[in-house]
Amino acid sequence: MILTHDEHEPRIHPTSYVAPNAVVCGNVTIRAGCRIMFGACIVAEGKPVTIGENCIVMENAVLRSTDKHELTIGCCCLVGPHAHVVGCTVEDEVFIATGASVFHGARLGTKAEVRVHAIVHLRTELPADAVVPIGWVAVGRPAVLLPPEKHEEIWAVQKPLDFPGFVYGFSRESGENTIPAMKKITQRRSEELGRHRDDRVIP
Repeated sequence: MILTHDEHEPRIHPTSYVAPNAVVCGNVTIRAGCRIMFGACIVAEGKPVTIGENCIVMENAVLRSTDKHELTIGCCCLVGPHAHVVGCTVEDEVFIATGASVFHGARLGTKAEVRVHAIVHLRTELPADAVVPIGWVAVGRPAVLLPPEKHEEIWAVQKPLDFPGFVYGFSRESGENTIPAMKKITQRRSEELGRHRDDRVIP
């Protein structure tokens, strides 16, 4: 399904393929030779989404931009099934495996690999040719790679990156470890996402 959003129509190169039950919505550019497979969802919530030539987005992957964070994917990248990629920069020939997540403001260098269920946290810079092992977490600038059981070490790097402030505009209170002001966050997101009521299906 191809939809307008905020008066923007997706631009899909005629040599690319979008599966019938995939969703491409808003200010999205899909360049030549791409394959957007069944159930994939590519949504520009404000800033543009650009997908370079000969990229493959597998089943049920979610790719999105936000009002603050553009999503740019280079050429010859593969985004695996159930992956989540939001508001970041992915350079050429990057492999993002099944169930992996790449968050706001991150940058993945050329030929990097984010393996099955691995995470590249917000504002993290992964150099060219880097590999995030299965289930591991990359966090920081430059990226530190840690297994998931090293939560305290991950948190020590992650906390100053200020996920709620950077993504939602509401920072944690001093000393708080949980996301603050969920009422404010959800109210704002509800208003922002409510703009989809005016989306229009493009035949």
